[in-house]
Amino acid sequence: MKISINRQYFIEQLNHCLKAISPRTTMPILNGIKIDVKDDHLLLTGSDSEISIEITIPTEINNEEILEIKETGSVVLSGRFFVDIIKKLSGNFVDLETNDMFQTKITASKSEFNLSGNDPDQYPLLPEVKDEESLVLPASVLKTIVNQTNFAVSTSETRPVLTGVNWQFNDDGISFTATDSHRLALRRLFGTKFNAGHSTAIIPGKSLSELNKIISDSDAEVEVHFSQNQVLFSYGHMRFISRLLEGNYPDTSRLFPENNETKVTVNNSDFYHAIDRVSLLAREGGNNVIRMSVSNNNVELSSNSPEVGTVNEDINTQEIEGEDLKISFNSKYMMDALKAINDEDVTIEFYGTMRPFTLKASESDEVVQLILPIRTY
Repeated sequence: MKISINRQYFIEQLNHCLKAISPRTTMPILNGIKIDVKDDHLLLTGSDSEISIEITIPTEINNEEILEIKETGSVVLSGRFFVDIIKKLSGNFVDLETNDMFQTKITASKSEFNLSGNDPDQYPLLPEVKDEESLVLPASVLKTIVNQTNFAVSTSETRPVLTGVNWQFNDDGISFTATDSHRLALRRLFGTKFNAGHSTAIIPGKSLSELNKIISDSDAEVEVHFSQNQVLFSYGHMRFISRLLEGNYPDTSRLFPENNETKVTVNNSDFYHAIDRVSLLAREGGNNVIRMSVSNNNVELSSNSPEVGTVNEDINTQEIEGEDLKISFNSKYMMDALKAINDEDVTIEFYGTMRPFTLKASESDEVVQLILPIRTY
């Protein structure tokens, strides 16, 4: 293998590849990045057996030469160490040359490194995802969906299915649900029909988080393919493969009651910043608990810390309907939910002091956030 490649472009693609490499892998070769040089392109592969990323680097992009191939071949090089070397080199191009023993010479400007590589034949094959039908989404839409749901996945492994986002394919569209048992985030994509071969797919939150770091907020298309236990996201020159979580996701539809007792409409930004201010004392107390009181067409937030003091703040509301109410909740959960709703006004519906309450945009059911209240004495 012998190539010359644009260093800055190479660094960007290597950084994407690194997102699939875990230091905790049980297979030492998966600590490496596989470099496979073909006749007209270079293939980079990174994997930790849960996530796999494969990136194709062509010889030219927009009529600009990116890669010069002098000799084909393959090698696996220590991932983070190799990337650190490429980052610290100077010059616009870097040369790589590998011998029969996989020793790799890296040269740029006046620097020369010699790295011991590994046999690429020892690198495991990537999972195959064959699905004739693909779901096509603009990258910006997929990025928004992940931002509006992924924060609510569970970080506890006691119920593995809750560490992922449940994609449910319905006749009227697709719904994306994440919950950690204390809160729930639901995003609906109306009118998008897709026959995935099965009605649901649970994608690990970690996979979606890493994918979200790579895709841009643009109209570029992302193709999504599902197989029995894998999902493939094709985006530009990249293939991102993740395993699916096994198990049955809980039926969350029954968590949404129909008739609220109290309904409050507020300005999203104003309410968010009020929660942020009142939570200063809640965070100091270590429990993030804020109390909300609705009475006489007035909404008040309060919190107290025995060591620091108390805080009260009146909230400007657009509309208040229903009964008076006193309820306590986790301020971080409330702020996360408000951030996930992109609209200016938010409607909060309460169903009693100890039942979950919901937040959604005043004019849309596309995004619904649900939070369990906290019992206080």
